Amino acid sequence: DEGKFWKHQEREHTVVIRQLVPNLEKPFVDALAAWEQALLETEDTFTRFIETVVRSGKHISREVLGQVRELVTFALHQSEQFVGLLDQLLTESEPVKENPVVQTVVHH
Repeated sequence: DEGKFWKHQEREHTVVIRQLVPNLEKPFVDALAAWEQALLETEDTFTRFIETVVRSGKHISREVLGQVRELVTFALHQSEQFVGLLDQLLTESEPVKENPVVQTVVHH
């Protein structure tokens, strides 16, 4: 559940940032849109695994357990990369630098 929650939060950030910065540079708009889709795909994968685990009751196969571990590792790496984009927004985007509300959202 935690992984699904964080991917949902990250995905929401891509939308909120674009809404709060209507004059955001196109490369950042495009990057955030691509991230929104990628984060949705990871969130959906977490949802499928949650459903699989719930249906399996108390018995979770080693294969599924291994896949969940791989997903968690992937999700962590994905989050690190997403934070890199957020850092880049803070340092390279003039509209973001000029908007303290967006800076607060990015740091959230």
